[in-house]
Amino acid sequence: MNRPTTTDHSVVAAPLNGHPLADLIAHEIRERGGWMRFERFMELALYAPGLGYYSGGRRVIGTGPQDGSDFVTAPELTPLFGQVVATQLRQALDATGTNEIWEFGAGTGALAEQLLGELGERISRYTIVDLSGTLRDRQHQRLQKEHPSLVHKVVWADSLPDALEGVIVGNEVLDAMPVHLMSWDGERWLERGVGLAGPEAAPETAPDAASADAADTAPRFVWLDRRAPEGVRPPTERADSEYVPGTVTETHGQAEAFVATLAERMTRGAAFFLDYGFPEGEYYHPQRTGGTLMCHHLHQSDPDPLVKVGDKDITSHVNFTGIALAGQEAGWEVLGYASQGRFLTNCGLGEALARTGEASTAEQFKARGAMQMLLAEHEMGELFKVIGFVKGPWFEAIGFAQGDRTHTL
Repeated sequence: MNRPTTTDHSVVAAPLNGHPLADLIAHEIRERGGWMRFERFMELALYAPGLGYYSGGRRVIGTGPQDGSDFVTAPELTPLFGQVVATQLRQALDATGTNEIWEFGAGTGALAEQLLGELGERISRYTIVDLSGTLRDRQHQRLQKEHPSLVHKVVWADSLPDALEGVIVGNEVLDAMPVHLMSWDGERWLERGVGLAGPEAAPETAPDAASADAADTAPRFVWLDRRAPEGVRPPTERADSEYVPGTVTETHGQAEAFVATLAERMTRGAAFFLDYGFPEGEYYHPQRTGGTLMCHHLHQSDPDPLVKVGDKDITSHVNFTGIALAGQEAGWEVLGYASQGRFLTNCGLGEALARTGEASTAEQFKARGAMQMLLAEHEMGELFKVIGFVKGPWFEAIGFAQGDRTHTL
C-alpha cells in the first residue's frame, strides 16, 4: 500500500470514541498508574482478543472504501504478484531441499491462493500463522473455492513449533508489529506513552495541555512522555546532538524478536519479508523528525492513533538494518536486500505481464495498472523493500540478482 513516510506527533488530547476497546485500554492505563507504554497501547489496539483492529472481525483488507476496507495489499492488486514471488520461493525450496511454505499474516488469503496455484504440486504443506480468527475463516473459504484439490495441504497454526523447516514468506507483517516510541527534548531521550485526561482520569495523569478540556464528560487518550532508562535510545550511531528537539521515532523490539525466534527455530530453509521501510541510516536520519507512525481507515491515512481506537490500522515503517541484525545474530545469513520493484523485476514480473497478452483488453489494462503500482518508484516499487535470509547452504537468490542493497544495511 502507498503510505506517507512522516507524521507529526504533537502532544494533543484525543476524545475516546465509545469503542469497548477504548474502555479496556483506559482501565489498564489507570491500573498502571496513569501511563502506558505506546508499544502496549498499539498491541491492545490491534490485537486485544475480540476487540482489536485485527481480532475484532472488521474487514480490513480490500480494494477500496466501498467495500468497507481500510487498505489494499499487493496480492489484492493482481495475481501476478504471487505468481512472481513464487519464482523466488520455488528456487529457495529447491536450494534448501525443503517442501513446506510458512506464511505469516496471510490477510485475505490472496497470496496463499496465488502461491498454492504456482507451488501446489511442489510442496507437501502450506502453513498459515495468523492471529485473526476472522481472517482465517476468509482464507479457508477462499482457498476451498479456488483450490479444492489442494486445500488439504493447508494448515493453520496458533503457535510456532520448537523446530521448523521450509520457506517463510511474510508480506506486510513486520509493519503491523507494535513499536516503542521515543522522543528527544534536546537534552535526553524520553519514552512516549499514553495517558488519560479529563474528569475520570487520575489527577496525576492529566497534562497541562488537557486542562482546557477538564469539563468534558469522558476521558481522553493523550500523549505523555517520561524519561527513558539510562542508555535506552534509538539504535543508531548518530550523536544525540544531531537531532532537533521534538523529534519522535520508533524502535522495533517485537519485530526483531519475532525474526530472531524464527531464525532460532528454523533448522533448514529460507525466509523472505516484503514491507515498507528503510535501512538504519535513512530510518534515523535527523531530518525524519516525525517518525513513521501512521494510521489507515477507509483508504485514508492520518497520523493519530489515539482516535477511532480499534477502528483503524496502526502501522510503522520497518528498520531493515535491525531486522537483518536480528536474523544474523540468531543464525540466519542474509541472502539479499532490494527494493520491491527490483525484486519483482528480477523474478520475472515483466515476462509474467507479457503472458497476459491473450487476456481481454480490460484484464490487460488492470494488470498494467497493477504493475505500475508494484514497480513505480513513487508508488510501492521503491517504498517497499524485500529482505531474504537462509539457514543452510547459501545460494544466489533470483530476486537479488540485480540491485542488491545489502551493503546499505
